[in-house]
Amino acid sequence: MASRDFSERDLRSLRIFCAVAQASGFAAAEKQLNMSKASISRHIREVEETLGTRLCERGPSGFVLTHAGKVALDLARDALKSLERIRPEIDAVRGVLSGTLSIGMVEHVVSDIGCHIPEALAALKAQAPDVKVELTVMTFNELDLALRERRVQIAIRGMYRREAGFHYQPLFIERHRLYVARHRIKEASTLPLVYRSQPFVHEALNSLGLTRGPTASGLEAVAMLVLSGHYVGLLPQYYAALFGKRHALVQVPTGPEYENAISAITEASRPRTRALELFLDLLAQCHPRE
Repeated sequence: MASRDFSERDLRSLRIFCAVAQASGFAAAEKQLNMSKASISRHIREVEETLGTRLCERGPSGFVLTHAGKVALDLARDALKSLERIRPEIDAVRGVLSGTLSIGMVEHVVSDIGCHIPEALAALKAQAPDVKVELTVMTFNELDLALRERRVQIAIRGMYRREAGFHYQPLFIERHRLYVARHRIKEASTLPLVYRSQPFVHEALNSLGLTRGPTASGLEAVAMLVLSGHYVGLLPQYYAALFGKRHALVQVPTGPEYENAISAITEASRPRTRALELFLDLLAQCHPRE
């Protein structure tokens, strides 16, 4: 393919290419973009013609980025993010905050009595009404990936351990306990532990001598299996309390308690927008240190 210079139309095509790559295919991107497959395909062809190389393989085997496509995706994301910062930064010079604040968050966190994120969001709306908030609920692993790929500016999840390259702002403590169906409390030490890919579960398996039970994805799945009476499971106290009135779910008296610092996590090397700085300040004000 012969390459050519970028045009204004190519910027839109680049955005479409990034959306398709993030959705892992044309079919999923159709609904997000509200475009037909034919139109999406045309835009991607135009980007490929501009760059002079094939960016993805699409066919019966599915959608796969080529090596050039992966490089182009990373560069395009950075370039588009830089363009998106122009308006907010100029507005900030004029004393006005604008732009988009993208937030990723784990499930059910708002149920914890220590969570005051809604109050921080309300204060942000009052102080910066022109800032558009995008809030998405994701799994722990999805949040990590979204933060690394810069699809979110801030991730709100448990800290568990600190990783180099990220800044952690603790908000509140989430406490996890071991739970069992009430009628099986005497046999709790003999029941298998519902498995989730989560540090506290791994620690409990190693230290308590429990056998590994079925795999569950999400807190509701863990609770469902525990309530069946055949397993024990680790759950946040606030979440288990939601089942207290309707279901016989009780803490294992001799079970451990784990503390998890729910934190606002940002990438250390990524420049912060004024809106992000304001929101982090508001989160700190709404979550005084325990």
